[in-house]
Amino acid sequence: MSRIRGRPSCPVAYFWGMRLTVFTDVSLRLVMRLAVAEGDELLTTRTVAGMLRVPYTHMAKAVARLADMGLVEARRGRNGGLRLTESGRRATVGSIVRELEGGGDLAGCEDDPPCPLRAACRLRTALDQAREAFYASLDAVTVESLVSSPTRDTLTLLRFGPE
Repeated sequence: MSRIRGRPSCPVAYFWGMRLTVFTDVSLRLVMRLAVAEGDELLTTRTVAGMLRVPYTHMAKAVARLADMGLVEARRGRNGGLRLTESGRRATVGSIVRELEGGGDLAGCEDDPPCPLRAACRLRTALDQAREAFYASLDAVTVESLVSSPTRDTLTLLRFGPE
C-alpha cells in the first residue's frame, strides 16, 4: 500500500479522525436521498449516482449491500427503482455504519508481518473501545433525524449530473 503524507492511499477507516470508507459514505448518502423521496417516487441507481456525484459502479454496490441488509428495496424493470424500507427509515446511523464498516483491525496488529507487540499490547483494546464509542454515539442518530431541514431541502433539490 502506498502512502501519501503518512495516510493510506486506499479508502479505509483510519483512526486519526475515524474516517469512514468511501463505500460507507456513499451508502449513507444513498439512504439519506431515499429518505426524502416523495410519495411513490422511485429513483434508479443511475439517477441517484448522478445526483450524489458518485460513480455508478460504487452506487450499484451500495444498493446491493443495503438491499441485502433490508434497508433498501430495489425493483427491476420498467416500473422499477429504489425505495427506502420501513427498516431503513427506523435504522440508526450507528447500526448502518457498524454493519458496513465491520470490525476489522484498526491498528494492523495482524498485518504481514504481524506486530511483535500484539501479545502484550493494549493499543488494540483501546482502539476497539474508541471505535465502539464512536458507533455508540451514532446509535442516537436516526436516518429521519439526518434528513430534517435544512438537509431535507438540499437533498430534494439535487439533480442528475454536474451543475
